[in-house]
Amino acid sequence: MPRQDWRKRAGTPFTCEKRPAMGTKGMVVTNHPLASAAGAEILAAGGNAFDAAIASLFTLSVVEPMMVGIFGGGMAHLRFANGKHTVIDGMSTAPLAARPDTYRPVSDKMPDYMETVGRENAVGIKSVAAPGNLKAWCEILARFGTFSLADVMEPAIRHASRGFAVSAYLQECASDVAADMARDREISKLYQPGGRPIQKGTRLVQGDYAETLRTIARKGPGVFYGGALGRAIVDHFARKGGLIAMQDLTGFKVIERKPVRGTYRGFDIVGPPPPTSGGVHVIQMLNILEHYDLARLGFGTPDTLHLLAEALKIAFADRNAATADPAFVKVPVAKLISKRYADNRQARIDLKRAQAWQTGLIRPESANTTHLTVADSFGNVAAMTQTINNLFGSRIIVPGTGIIPNNYMNLFDPHPGHTLSIAPGKRVTSSMSPLMALKDGTLRYALGLPGGLRIFGSAMQALINLIDHGMSLQEAVEAPRVWTQGGPVEVENEVPKTVRDALARRGHEMLPLPHIGGGMNAIQFNDDGSTLGAACWRADGVPIGLGGGPARPGTRFWPDRTRPKPR
Repeated sequence: MPRQDWRKRAGTPFTCEKRPAMGTKGMVVTNHPLASAAGAEILAAGGNAFDAAIASLFTLSVVEPMMVGIFGGGMAHLRFANGKHTVIDGMSTAPLAARPDTYRPVSDKMPDYMETVGRENAVGIKSVAAPGNLKAWCEILARFGTFSLADVMEPAIRHASRGFAVSAYLQECASDVAADMARDREISKLYQPGGRPIQKGTRLVQGDYAETLRTIARKGPGVFYGGALGRAIVDHFARKGGLIAMQDLTGFKVIERKPVRGTYRGFDIVGPPPPTSGGVHVIQMLNILEHYDLARLGFGTPDTLHLLAEALKIAFADRNAATADPAFVKVPVAKLISKRYADNRQARIDLKRAQAWQTGLIRPESANTTHLTVADSFGNVAAMTQTINNLFGSRIIVPGTGIIPNNYMNLFDPHPGHTLSIAPGKRVTSSMSPLMALKDGTLRYALGLPGGLRIFGSAMQALINLIDHGMSLQEAVEAPRVWTQGGPVEVENEVPKTVRDALARRGHEMLPLPHIGGGMNAIQFNDDGSTLGAACWRADGVPIGLGGGPARPGTRFWPDRTRPKPR
């Protein structure tokens, strides 16, 4: 559908704040300009998408330290030049010392259901799960990359040792968790110099972390997963009463998983399987929404937003009941992504009335994560969502290392006997949705975003914006979003009051917010071999595309004595 058509039908018009980038030799889109530049540097040096993605991730661990780090976890959706897709699962696991009753819950009811005495599962040394990021990044590079670990880590080491200018976004994040960081001397002296959150424009130098990265670049990930660096880390955890022990590091396994697949209006949708709920429930919601002519109903209209809200509530009802680590819980993936099951659920939707779908407990999940999307000129693509969970993870730094550990333990149910209850070695469940969409076997879009529980609903809406509403890539990632998991229906402030009032009359409790989810980034693959990259206003995202190419064969400078004579 042409662009003007969706605008004619729109109930929620909007204007993009950023502009896309075009490339013919590769594209890197991350949520920080220096990380995008690191990936582009590797592509320009002859590396592939996987080399570039890992370079960008190490750099993000420096310039987006509140979102991602080597002591976190994540999901990587990879597509190879031969058309094969795979998912590399580096999600964190509960420490072997963890038990279902490790923490003391403060309540059996929402909204305090996930809270524990002393917030031990959310902040500090006992909130940390076994890390998977470093091992997963290094395994992806070793198996699928072409550059050495030292080469792809060089930009990150450079920025950590030389420093970089703090953005307003980083300053705001540090301000949001200032009270928690003040409890730890190591992290507060770096991000609260002089007793106040680090300010925009300040040069942030991370000397200890630079040395940690140099050690890893020189000795490999084994120095962390069992070597001298790992020993220093687990000794600190032992002294401070943490759960992480050497067995958690040496025993961590990266898992390669088969992606889940569905179809939507002639497109093949490919995404990650459990323990993330993203791929399964995006496909489930698209199956439900395929019954409706969303293009005719229009973008951001009461009818369309009502249907999105009902589909989201259905997905969350099923997610809460069924999605967890498949090694511990049998997840009915085939049923959830089947058209027949969607038909049954869709038949119960009332177009004029909001419904309370049967749900499990409504659970929190951190919105603070990062995502990158990378493509090279060979046909390889990486869509990777990575995190340390909440802002600045556990809000501590392991002394002498510069490492900020995750706080993934607060995603487990602190009550024994439930689907998401704690078990030793159990993988964290997330909403990560690094997605790809193909038409007639040809890759058309790759995208993803941070945002916790709001990730897969936002990713689904971006696909609808592209496929149903015919938006440009930039419009699709920036478009106002809606979200609910069964309670209030969140809408971004751009949704007009007239639309919100119409939804309220159907029984929805409306909650306008400045933004829903985090900074989406995406790549579009065109028939002529070019790519478009886009990043939205919800983070510091920047697309960098490579164009141009080598000189025409035979082109060279002619020495004076051999210069051809004029004819």
